[in-house]
Amino acid sequence: MDHKTRKAADSLISRRQMLMAVGASFAGGLVPPAYAQAAPFKIGLQAHLTGIGASYGHWYDKVSKAAVKTINDAGGIGGRPIELVVEDDATDAKRASEVIEKFASQHKTDFVFGPLFSHVAASSAARAGELKLPLLVASETSDLAAGSFNRYVFQVGNTNVRAQVAAVSPWIVSNVGKKITMIVPDYVFGYEHRDVFTEVAKKAGGEVNAVIAISPAETSFTKYFTQIPTDTDAIYHVMVGPGVLTFVRELGEYFSGKGPKLFGFIDSLEAVDIASPGLEFLDGSHLWEAFPRFASGLPTEFAKNYRTAVGIDDNGADAANPGDISTASHMFGCWESLYAIKQAAEASGYKDGNDKAKFIEALEAVTSFEESDAYPQGTKTFIGKAHQSFGRQFISKVEGGKLTVVHTTAIEDGMYDVVADYPAQPL
Repeated sequence: MDHKTRKAADSLISRRQMLMAVGASFAGGLVPPAYAQAAPFKIGLQAHLTGIGASYGHWYDKVSKAAVKTINDAGGIGGRPIELVVEDDATDAKRASEVIEKFASQHKTDFVFGPLFSHVAASSAARAGELKLPLLVASETSDLAAGSFNRYVFQVGNTNVRAQVAAVSPWIVSNVGKKITMIVPDYVFGYEHRDVFTEVAKKAGGEVNAVIAISPAETSFTKYFTQIPTDTDAIYHVMVGPGVLTFVRELGEYFSGKGPKLFGFIDSLEAVDIASPGLEFLDGSHLWEAFPRFASGLPTEFAKNYRTAVGIDDNGADAANPGDISTASHMFGCWESLYAIKQAAEASGYKDGNDKAKFIEALEAVTSFEESDAYPQGTKTFIGKAHQSFGRQFISKVEGGKLTVVHTTAIEDGMYDVVADYPAQPL
């Protein structure tokens, strides 16, 4: 072999070795130097890590970090990695606006996502609009579609309370009971349930005979149950906060298995083991879920892939800690928010803060989010002028300490005429 031929052969071997090394880096979850040196997208997660929403914040944090790893391992956003910045808003409205300010002025994030509780989301939304900082709430507030927020705020993964209640109400009246007492949290989230269910249940032939509003900070509940009318044949319950397990236990003890039938929103039992001692009375009752907790009810392989990435077992708990029960019906909103950010950033050619208007317009142009690994909860119709997604809902039956999906609504079941027209607002 002459010198020139040997040199060419050595060059080919070196190139092959380099490619093999790069391939090994991807396989090992590492990133090649050029990718690692690209300017990152700084994205802020506003999480309820403390306060009454701490159980949600704990899982919002886990899901978000899993999504960031998955996106980064696949090449990031347009070839740039995500740098996730996490701040705790303490589930407090005042603190929430301060966190938004910190993301904008100190961290200089490109986007923010994550607030859940409606009063916190509203405070965050107002400040984000003032600072022109795109915010994707992982909430269920109906205020966004009602036009109460501003052009910088979106709700892409989670549907809202009005849509959820409208979708499941006819089924409740037909299958659970017609004279219904509602037990709801004493703040705007509970009032949304009260107002929408009262309206839709009446159209379906049902009647709300009492509404009992309880503070989310309450820790003892039996005293409220005496307010339930004797002619009640169904109880609609949705509670949040640190006392949810006590609430459902005391409800069971009060009626001793002889009371009205129960329909609950999973909010009353998010992060709570359905098989916990004292919850046996729930057997045979029904719960709304936005995303099935148990693997047996998962609709697609996309949902299973998502759970594997997050580290959730078949019972909806942390695979490494079975006692840590997920907030499955809410936390997927963080995963899908991050992928929506990726989708809009890439579609708009977003490079830095000067491109925020292009990002907003690209997200407003979306008409649907298609079921995939990016949107594992399911396909959603997106109404760009309202900045709101509409998706399917699940009704599950409690059976032997597990949840079995018995009914899935259609997207259209929860859709309604929205009044918001955010694209009409200036950027």
